[in-house]
Amino acid sequence: MTDIFLEGGRALIGAELVETSLAVAGQDIAAMDASRGRTRLAIDARNLLVLPGIVDLHGDAFERQMMPRAGVDFPIDVALADSDRQAISNGITTVFHATTCSWEPGLRSSDNARGLMEAIERQRPQFAADTRFHLRHETYNLDAEAEISQWLTEGRVDLFAFNDHMDGTVADMAKPRKRNRMVERTGLSSEEFDRLVERVVSRADEVPASVARLAAAARAAEVRMLSHDDATPAMRREFRVLGAEIAEFPVNEETARAAASHGDAIVYGAPNVVRGGSHTGWTKASDMIAKGLCSVLASDYYYPAQLLAAFRLAADGVLPLTEAWNLVSAGPARATGLADRGVLAEGRRADILLVDDSMKLRPRLIAVISGGKLVHLTDATRLLAAASTPREAVVAA
Repeated sequence: MTDIFLEGGRALIGAELVETSLAVAGQDIAAMDASRGRTRLAIDARNLLVLPGIVDLHGDAFERQMMPRAGVDFPIDVALADSDRQAISNGITTVFHATTCSWEPGLRSSDNARGLMEAIERQRPQFAADTRFHLRHETYNLDAEAEISQWLTEGRVDLFAFNDHMDGTVADMAKPRKRNRMVERTGLSSEEFDRLVERVVSRADEVPASVARLAAAARAAEVRMLSHDDATPAMRREFRVLGAEIAEFPVNEETARAAASHGDAIVYGAPNVVRGGSHTGWTKASDMIAKGLCSVLASDYYYPAQLLAAFRLAADGVLPLTEAWNLVSAGPARATGLADRGVLAEGRRADILLVDDSMKLRPRLIAVISGGKLVHLTDATRLLAAASTPREAVVAA
């Protein structure tokens, strides 16, 4: 692996931006305030921000590469390779692919989740981003419980979320446009979909016990858990008791405050910040951030959103950039237990972004270093000439 030297730049060190140079050796940051020495690969970071790589604990934009149109499938390996390039080109150096494992057939089926997990395991060495598997279990998918429990025990799941979209599914069946989208996604006929939903709903009384068993399996495997769309403080408390200490998209301020009061990690979507509100009409993320009720911003369904959201928060005066950046780097690293990344410090994993911030709301990514490798560069003029190596003296015979 080639060592890298970053000359100059305003690096986020702790809570401050500091003019300094960094040295990378192997996968780690070797030194701060470093000198170049004989490092052959050097990048001019002057007038650029030097930031820790983005950690995305919930991103499902890869689904768009797998099925760009309803009923149009592309191979998983191709979709994942494209998603990796998209993640890296938006500064995401650690990505958890949030994979729904539902009672639905098709894109969000158990079969598809299994295939995606296996593809990530096969392709992981080829990815530029550190790629992990976030399993989003639809709690009504009772038939998948035994297999999911086995995956947890085998250490194949990196994050485990409890989702319950059944009420929304039933409500959307009365809305023709949403109903048609759900039916198309499954590949079933309208009548088959109706019968499937009826069968799944009829087993509602089995769900709580299944959730408890899977939570126990996750705890035993030391897999961190999330609960999704908590609607009330009571719901948040129930999942916390089960060991799910990450509240993902709490739907109102009351529930977010209940999570914060117990030190739970609180996740909102970065697209919510960039767009100025939720596309569902629920909680406005920037309001929650201003009130100290958000510790993580995730890409959710749009990979560029985390980078843009941090700069939007700074431009809008919600948080200084040094604090906003924690929501996309240090915060998610801490929530997922990745103590080796999320900050710039000696001995930490070398996940580093060089960003041109000359336009406040449109940060331009110049370079990405992931695990000590230069994996993305948009401005080759930033490469510095190779350091000269002294010639060895020639000894006459």
